[in-house]
Amino acid sequence: MIGNLKTEKKDKMREIIISVAGERLDRSVDGMSRSQVQRLIKSGNITVNGAPSDTGYRVKVGDVIMVDEPEMRSIDAAPEDIPIDVVYEDEHLLVVNKEQGMVVHPGAGNWTGTLVNALLHHCAGSLSGIGGAERPGIVHRIDKDTSGLLVIAKTDLAHQSLSEQIGEKSVKREYVCVVNGQVPDRRGRVDAPIGRHPSARTKMAVVADGRNAVTHFEVLEYFDGATMLKCRLETGRTHQIRVHMAYMGYPVLGDPVYGSRQNPYRLAGQALHAQTLGFVHPATKEYMEFSAPLPGYFEGLLEQLRSE
Repeated sequence: MIGNLKTEKKDKMREIIISVAGERLDRSVDGMSRSQVQRLIKSGNITVNGAPSDTGYRVKVGDVIMVDEPEMRSIDAAPEDIPIDVVYEDEHLLVVNKEQGMVVHPGAGNWTGTLVNALLHHCAGSLSGIGGAERPGIVHRIDKDTSGLLVIAKTDLAHQSLSEQIGEKSVKREYVCVVNGQVPDRRGRVDAPIGRHPSARTKMAVVADGRNAVTHFEVLEYFDGATMLKCRLETGRTHQIRVHMAYMGYPVLGDPVYGSRQNPYRLAGQALHAQTLGFVHPATKEYMEFSAPLPGYFEGLLEQLRSE
């Protein structure tokens, strides 16, 4: 049973000098799970020859890898009896329809009341440990104020299979959102790399040295000064749809980070819903697809927009 969470306290440095070439960077750091290594690479805590790198970089003989590894302190993570909308469940995984406003896993400022706390209760601790004690069972995430579907792994085998499918871009992830302004093209593709914002480090942005990020979009409905879109993720970068829509000039309505400070529709967060999720079941090898209806806050927004 997974019963502890961990959080950053202070860092320790580790140096690795590569003697055999050809391995991926995220497989070249021992002592941690691959998912932990990938998170450290993404956050810039692992560098190659003094510079940030990508998880898929193939190491060369003589490369110097510096690992700035956060030292952890243990924090009790109590299971909490929080209602969650379980769309599907078996002994390998479950699919959850997360409500807007719920944080996926504990972190600074949100140590309780998260989806992980609810899952620890619902699954009695029977969750994959690949993500570490702080993210048991969590294969992918959606933002606090984004609603919709997530797949949760109960076993390490399921977690590994689902992670590989995401890496291979074979998982179907479709979102519905309402953006500010009228998008002129009925269909389109945004291919723009995403990385940390150069000055606001808590934000993401389209930057030249960012990671490859591709979003496909299709217009579902036009309103007076707004557009409802279906967005399909080809990649899964942090805040990808929100960043790409803002980059296009059509930020998601209600987005407090990448959109306008004005909030005429009194939204509690961005109008973004993870509606469709499809993947191959890790055990049965059958393709499964799930759909979550638009939640109340989203339907209410559409009623307002249509009335105008």
